[in-house]
Amino acid sequence: MKRILYIGLLCFFAKLTLAQSSFQFAQISDLHIGSHNADEDLRRTIRDINANPDIRFVIASGDITEFGSDAEIKLAKQLLDSLNKPWYIIPGNHDDNWSESGTNTFNRIFGNEVFAFNYGGIHFLGANCGPNMKMSPGQVPYGNIVWLDSVLATIPEREPIVFVDHYPLDSGLNNWYEIADRLKKHNIQLYMCGHGHQNRQYDFEGIPGVMGRSNLRAKDSIGGYNVITIDNGRAVYRERKPGVQTKKEWVTVVLKDHHLDADTRSWPRPSYTINQSYPQVKEIWRYQDSSDIGNGFVLYRNRIITPDSRGRVLALDPDANRVVWQFETGGKIYAAPAIEKDRVVIPSTDGTIYCLDAGSGALLWSTPTAKSIVATPVIRNGTVFVGSSEGKFRALRLADGKIIWEYDSVRNFVKAMPLYTEGKLVFGSWGNELYALNSKTGKADWVFHNGYGNRMLSPASCLPVTAFGRIFMVAPDQYMTALDAATGRLIWKHRWNDHRVRESMGLSADKKVVFAKTMQGHLVGVDTKADSAVIVWKTDNVFNYELNPSKITERKGRVYAFSDKGVIAAFDRKTGATVWVHKVANCLVHDLQFISDRKIAVTTMDGKVVVLQISKK
Repeated sequence: MKRILYIGLLCFFAKLTLAQSSFQFAQISDLHIGSHNADEDLRRTIRDINANPDIRFVIASGDITEFGSDAEIKLAKQLLDSLNKPWYIIPGNHDDNWSESGTNTFNRIFGNEVFAFNYGGIHFLGANCGPNMKMSPGQVPYGNIVWLDSVLATIPEREPIVFVDHYPLDSGLNNWYEIADRLKKHNIQLYMCGHGHQNRQYDFEGIPGVMGRSNLRAKDSIGGYNVITIDNGRAVYRERKPGVQTKKEWVTVVLKDHHLDADTRSWPRPSYTINQSYPQVKEIWRYQDSSDIGNGFVLYRNRIITPDSRGRVLALDPDANRVVWQFETGGKIYAAPAIEKDRVVIPSTDGTIYCLDAGSGALLWSTPTAKSIVATPVIRNGTVFVGSSEGKFRALRLADGKIIWEYDSVRNFVKAMPLYTEGKLVFGSWGNELYALNSKTGKADWVFHNGYGNRMLSPASCLPVTAFGRIFMVAPDQYMTALDAATGRLIWKHRWNDHRVRESMGLSADKKVVFAKTMQGHLVGVDTKADSAVIVWKTDNVFNYELNPSKITERKGRVYAFSDKGVIAAFDRKTGATVWVHKVANCLVHDLQFISDRKIAVTTMDGKVVVLQISKK
């Protein structure tokens, strides 16, 4: 008995000693490799960290690159490999949202987009923040949440946890509450993040939070990072200017068990009470995928055919409440499928264009390409048109996948679905250009440059519309632009200070009004025939601050739009008056299509497929 007691005391004191051990580590964040001076700033920081033997490991908390390109990721990996101590890394929104590989290259080069390790008796966990491939608030991918559940289940009760994400644990992360609620069931002692490019302290519903500065120099001559000392139950943050000085501590976090699992306070969560105001809209079916859904869907005989970010294509039957068939590709899918008759075409980030039988899911043909494809195809008269991430745009024969022609002069990569009009394919790229290609020959009829050097202002996520010989587009520059459809000549370009449009648009059935969603949460209707930007009507603000690059559609006198926080709304076509509003999730809605006049299907970024029934009220 004495021997058992002795061994028990040894284990207790060993665990106590481990939990109270003193060590230092570094947090580097928002490296933005690919932006001005970023590689030089990182090299300087790495030399400084390597020269400090007290730093045991390094955490890189997201926005590793500026644009998520393969070249930027490879350069970042090359630089970080020169660290002489262990380092752990997660992506940020810059690595995810503009990824030419559909976020695959980050995983392949760095080995993962999550991490979990134990040091000094503390469990350090880090996860991806998204949003993947579409502009919206952050969104921890559903697969990462499943991973987090599995890791938390292995951590012994009440052992301390430090969690790392790129975004703060607030409304800037759409599913922040799902992460917070999980962490609060455990001994979460610190939440670390980046994103804001500044040192800042937070309280996230009782969880201590600290944002670390960007490694970039910004307006200074030298960048910097944080050195965190864990000692005697405290985390002491000091900012380090590489090769110059370590500043005095700017924040100290007491590391303790806050017992947030016993917290009885009522914290606010996303509200769905808006649905009570419009009882004519009822949810009648819902499917939760095992991963995120990366884009829109097609309908086939009342089935919903949708891809997901696990690389699968699923055919769902809401009436039978089952998955009819599924087909697996070798990479994540962030394109929407296209369909003509009984053939579904879907590109994958494995670099292959697939054609499936819509009824059975059987593979009919596949055509490989040199790089990932994140662009959505369009099919017209037996021809498939689709862009890629290799600076190319292709026409393929729907019958067998044979390439008819290739246009190889696209700057950067193609993401959105092209507009097919009057024998032209009109589409944007992340190279600040809008292209009009001849659908028969693949030759460029014209190329319009958006006038910027900053590629993030490119018209790449917008599906342009056409009316009365004009092409209309909106882009992250917050302008609406009207071009001559035949020549690409600029007719007008306008930005409203109080109606800042961005990437989301559509066209009325009579083509007299082009719709655009504003960042402030309204829809505006703009006259398509006017010689300048004339607003016909404006809706109420039903979406609030809003970034979702989505299509706005009209059907039988109603205009339908949706948001990056799961809100769908119908407006009167003539006046812009709100007809109904319904919330299906707290994340980006990808697509909305009509199964029938009174039945709507939608998909969301967090893997939900929902069918709504609209009454005649």
